[in-house]
Amino acid sequence: MKTRQTKKKGSSKIKLFFKVTMLLTLSLAICATAYGVYLTKQAEHAANNAYEVIEDRKVSENREVKVEPAQDNVSILMLGVDDSEKRGQGADSSRTDALLLATLNNKTKTVKLVSIPRDSYVYIPHIGYKDKINHAHARGGTLASIETVEELFDIPIDYYVRLNFNAFIDIVDALGGIEAEVPYAMLEKDEFDRNTVNLKPGIQTLGGREALALARTRKQDNDIERGKRQQEIIKAIATKASSFTSLTKYDDVISAVGNNMKTDMTFTEMKSFFSYLTNGMPRIDTLTLEGYDDMSTGVYYYKLDEDALDEVSHILQSHLGLNPESTNISGTSSQTNSAYTTKSNTDTQ
Repeated sequence: MKTRQTKKKGSSKIKLFFKVTMLLTLSLAICATAYGVYLTKQAEHAANNAYEVIEDRKVSENREVKVEPAQDNVSILMLGVDDSEKRGQGADSSRTDALLLATLNNKTKTVKLVSIPRDSYVYIPHIGYKDKINHAHARGGTLASIETVEELFDIPIDYYVRLNFNAFIDIVDALGGIEAEVPYAMLEKDEFDRNTVNLKPGIQTLGGREALALARTRKQDNDIERGKRQQEIIKAIATKASSFTSLTKYDDVISAVGNNMKTDMTFTEMKSFFSYLTNGMPRIDTLTLEGYDDMSTGVYYYKLDEDALDEVSHILQSHLGLNPESTNISGTSSQTNSAYTTKSNTDTQ
């Protein structure tokens, strides 16, 4: 009799354990779903606030129809601007402090990332003559920058993303910082142009202010090296954002964007790019524009090497599928020669 009672008690405990486990699992699933819905609503709200279509430009003049990120290869121009009140600059009159172009191949799920030195001497269609590329935004806003980059590489720019310093700092901080290598000791200006950021050399975790200082500095080298650092920082942010540990931080990242980012991507289009993270961090190949310093006019310019520029343009065109006959030139392997330099994110993993 006692054995039966013992068995019943044991059976009851097991049933209770399973019931509690099921309730906890169900509760966690409900919480996760609710959190996902909350994040989606937050993201949609932030995306709607950031959405800023360029007037009279529904599609690039180099495209016959508007691209669909879910199925097409696309290009995104990223503009980092200093629109601080201290410098008397507004969002539309500021110069670009950083200019990066990314092409995304939907079939291979790979990315080509090129940093354009801000002192590059290029033709600016908006003003009708050559000048420093960072002057394009100051003269004609985002549209002038887009048209200049399209002219430079002979490719369509499908989307733009414009960030100011505050957005950059807040995004890095919301992710809990990023891993980056500081090449040398530096005392750099912060977002308020005060020399308060003191960095030591070596690989370390940087907060938003430190990451911004690293992205801006060029005191001890040049704009090319600064461009390479900006590329590495972009990859570090993408790596951190795509990691599982960052899922709980997306709310802070979304909030960080606020009114400090503008883009002509809709929320639906933004979500399409998540397909690039299906198998983890996508391969990112970085390209560097070769050139030389020029002071012949008394004003400093960075003159691009024409052969190197043509080769980089060809790679980008091929990666976008605009040159089908030479698609293999934009493959996923890293390449280096005298005309251009590429470095894959997998090289450091």
